[in-house]
Amino acid sequence: MIICCGEALIDMLPRDTPAGEAAFAPYAGGAVFNTAIALGRLGAPVQFFSGLSSDLFGEQLRSVLADSKVDSGPAHVSDRPTTLAFVRLTDGHASYAFYDENTAGRMLTPADLPDVTADALFFGGISLVVEPCGEAYKALMLREAPAKLTMIDPNIRPGFITDENAYRARLNAMLAVADVVKISDEDLQWLTGDSDGAGLLDNEATQVVLLTRGADGVTIITRRGRFDVAAQRAQVVDTVGAGDTFNAGFLAGLDRAGLLTKAGVAGATDNQLRSAAELGAKAAAITVARAGANPPWAHEL
Repeated sequence: MIICCGEALIDMLPRDTPAGEAAFAPYAGGAVFNTAIALGRLGAPVQFFSGLSSDLFGEQLRSVLADSKVDSGPAHVSDRPTTLAFVRLTDGHASYAFYDENTAGRMLTPADLPDVTADALFFGGISLVVEPCGEAYKALMLREAPAKLTMIDPNIRPGFITDENAYRARLNAMLAVADVVKISDEDLQWLTGDSDGAGLLDNEATQVVLLTRGADGVTIITRRGRFDVAAQRAQVVDTVGAGDTFNAGFLAGLDRAGLLTKAGVAGATDNQLRSAAELGAKAAAITVARAGANPPWAHEL
C-alpha cells in the first residue's frame, strides 16, 4: 500500500458557454492528487492524505479519487473551503490566480496527521511551500521515514514561494530522510545550483535519485553509478501531469517487483530500477498524448 500525501485542488479552466459567455469549468487536480490517481489506475493499492473540504468541491475530489480506486479515508475533512486555481490562457500559456487562504488543504496541521498503515509514503508538490500544511507534511515524513519507504518529488514552483529560506529548510529536512528522490533538472538547478544529482546521495538515507530531463528521459543515480532510461515517444498534446504519472509508474513498478520497502529499494538491482522507471516513462507518454492530467489505466499499457 502506498499513501500519497499532498495537495488536492480544483482547477477552474476557461470555457465558453453555448451562449458565447466566458465561464470556468471545475476539474480535480494537484500534483500529489494526480500521482494518487495514476497509482490507482495502474492497479497499485493506494491511499490519499490531504486536507479535504466537506463542500461540493471536496465531494468532487473524493468522488474522482474513488472512481480511480484511491482510498481517501486517511484524509482530514473539515468545513473549510477547497483550494481553487483559476486558469487564464494567453497565447497558449497558463497563468494562475490561487484562492488558498484558510482552505482545508492549507490549514492542515501536525495535529491532523493520520495513523499510517501503508508500506510507503509519497510527498511533494506545492503543498510543501505554504504554512501550516508544509510543516504538517514534513512532520509526517520525519515520523514515518525511520521505518517506512519514503519518496519525494519537490516539483518546485518558484512563483509560489513567499519565504524561500523556510521552504529550502523544509525541503532539505525531507530530502535528508527520503529513500527515493525524484527531481527534474530545472528543480535540481534551483535547489543546489548544479545539474549532476549525485550530491543528493550524500544523505545517508537516500538510495535512488531519479533525475528527469523531459524528452531526454531520466537518469537513475545510485551508489553504484548511473544509467539512463529513455523517454517513450509520444505525440504530445500537453505535459500536464507527466511527472506525476512517472512518479506513480515508478512506485507501481517497485510494488509489482516486491520492492516497496526500505530494504527492497536499497537492494534493488539496476535492472529492477530500470524496469520501474520504464513503466513510469510508458505511463507518462500516454498522459502527455491527451489533454490534461489524465493518467492511463493498466490495460492501456
